[in-house]
Amino acid sequence: MTKGKKQAKTSSNNPIDRKQVIGYNTDMEEKKFLSVKYEELFKLFFADERNEEELVGFLKSVLDLPEDDYHKIEIADPHLLREFAGDKLAIIDVKLRTASGKIVHIEIQLKVVPEYLAKRIVLYGSKLVAEQIGSGDDYDSIKKVISIIITGERFIKDSPEYHHCFIWYDVKAKVAFPDVVEYHTLELSKLPKKADGTELYDWAKFIAAESEEEMDEIAQRNPEVSKAVVKYREFTADERVRAIHEQHEKARRDQAAKEKHAQQKGEKDKALEIARKAIEMGLPTGNIVELTGLTFEEVLSQKSP
Repeated sequence: MTKGKKQAKTSSNNPIDRKQVIGYNTDMEEKKFLSVKYEELFKLFFADERNEEELVGFLKSVLDLPEDDYHKIEIADPHLLREFAGDKLAIIDVKLRTASGKIVHIEIQLKVVPEYLAKRIVLYGSKLVAEQIGSGDDYDSIKKVISIIITGERFIKDSPEYHHCFIWYDVKAKVAFPDVVEYHTLELSKLPKKADGTELYDWAKFIAAESEEEMDEIAQRNPEVSKAVVKYREFTADERVRAIHEQHEKARRDQAAKEKHAQQKGEKDKALEIARKAIEMGLPTGNIVELTGLTFEEVLSQKSP
């Protein structure tokens, strides 16, 4: 199910002079644009206490919470960037408590395996419920847990909507289970090219933006998100931030290389196994080469001496 969203404020549609955009400077033309959607940048930016206004703006666009809930936001590890000297890869998801004690967990996953992610979301949400109560504690101490999962790929494949809100629900009686957990999904790959007039769309486009030009368009369209654009440009001008991002980029490249190597080895092992069986069946070497894609030498190496 999806929720209604507030209408975003719009401004002039005049062409943008990028050098006049607030927060932009010509030095940015020489630096690679860093998208908010990279998990380390998203977490470092939104978990910083100095960007609480932007965090609250994003939360309001996603959630239907009483206004009082936003009066006091407690962010876990709000000094994350300043504490990063030792381990540049140990970035946690964004976790916070609202004024009424609700726990909100935000994470971003660019790559998605739907079956795996769905189970992990439920498991982690359940842990956030369970860890609130200790031996001898009263069940009243348990506060609602809300998870916001932002994905770069399609996750909910049976729906074209880019935002969903899931709760425990009796489909036969059409009644909701008591308010304990709530799961939100925000799929960046489903965002329409044309703005839909909501605050959520503009925040999602801010996260998904892949160029300074896209940031300019969002800043011109929505004054509230414009403030986030200014702060994010200042944030990514910090060489510490860029160094952390590069560390993560290297780790991602290394992991991709390992996975590719493992896949290639698996494919080669499978081809060799097929070749051995084909040899036992007496198939000509040329046919086995054509069947498996192996070289003549690789096929011959599988024959018994």
